[in-house]
Amino acid sequence: MSCCDCASKHCNAEAPKPKILAVIFDLDGTLIDTERATRGVFQEFLARYGKVLDKEREEKKSLGMTLKDSATSVVKGYDLPLTPDQFIQEIIPMYQEKWLYTKALPGANRLIKHFHDRGVPIALASNSLREYIDAKISHHRGWKERFSVILGSDQVKAGKPSPDLFEEAAKQMGVDAVHCLVIEDSVVGVKAANAARMEVVAVPPRGEATCSSLANTVLHSLLEFQPEHWGLPPFEDWVDNALPIEPIYFSGLNVNGFVSEVTEDGRSTLPDQVWGVFFGWAVADMEKTYRVVVGIGLDYSSCSPNKNIQIYTVDGNNCCISNQQMKLLLVGYIRGSNKEITSLDAETLKECKSIASASLDLPIFSHHGCVPLYPEPFSVEDMIGCDEIQQY
Repeated sequence: MSCCDCASKHCNAEAPKPKILAVIFDLDGTLIDTERATRGVFQEFLARYGKVLDKEREEKKSLGMTLKDSATSVVKGYDLPLTPDQFIQEIIPMYQEKWLYTKALPGANRLIKHFHDRGVPIALASNSLREYIDAKISHHRGWKERFSVILGSDQVKAGKPSPDLFEEAAKQMGVDAVHCLVIEDSVVGVKAANAARMEVVAVPPRGEATCSSLANTVLHSLLEFQPEHWGLPPFEDWVDNALPIEPIYFSGLNVNGFVSEVTEDGRSTLPDQVWGVFFGWAVADMEKTYRVVVGIGLDYSSCSPNKNIQIYTVDGNNCCISNQQMKLLLVGYIRGSNKEITSLDAETLKECKSIASASLDLPIFSHHGCVPLYPEPFSVEDMIGCDEIQQY
């Protein structure tokens, strides 16, 4: 079984935990990658009014705000000739077109199905309006049916960081607040859970570091979540020491074992929650396919940490794939780790290669090798109906 090295100092706290009887999820950034699906919409909108996206401002903005608060901040920050309500009315249709393409973050489908199948009540509580929540989850198979409760900020007196959403979710599930576990990605969400007297697990992007001091547990990815840590039914889906995952597809230039993504805006196509040691296949310059182990984390050597992706061939050495354009398909997860995720020592790397080698021969993993990895041209829209490939 894989180990989860949690980033929070609270993980090993010895204080007795209340018995968890229900789980409440946030939506955007916790279960789905809304940000990447809608990337470019805000910039396009600003251009209509002769404004330019302030990247520094956007990187520092708070996550998880209500729609009205966010609109007020944007109108003021960019000096737009609109009221917050007018801004919402104009930009929401642009976002709605993209919500169809939002992808589940790693481990999201697994968690939702696991809790539902084990009879653990689950709720969805988001600062989005209820109609927007329904639109965002409409194409995620089984989600609406599996949640016992779905709540938007327009269904309570106040959105997060007020505890109203979480308290109402607990009330509708018939569970006392102290017996609820919240899974969040933002500081405002964690504060709301604290105010509701609920236990909280944070899975924050790199810009929400404050979560580390406020949450009971902080994880890099939902794949690290261990239900038994909270007295909930454990997963039973590991195959020996490997976890089958929804395939992750991405590409980049391999330079001396490090994969550098090439994107127009310089930002990674992979969300921060794609983190850990994975395995799958890689194609070098569209010619030969290699079985690979891939470590994904952050490079903390600079003031602004960047995505750090290191690739290792399972068979042979890395010389054969160095300095080549790579396209990768990851189908299995081995472990999470600390922030130096890609710095695998020789013994750990040998173990990971052994796990990958054995796993990729098993049908549950090997059937993905039959999928055409690299349709040309490729777009998120092309893959929306495909169950085989998860594009980030």
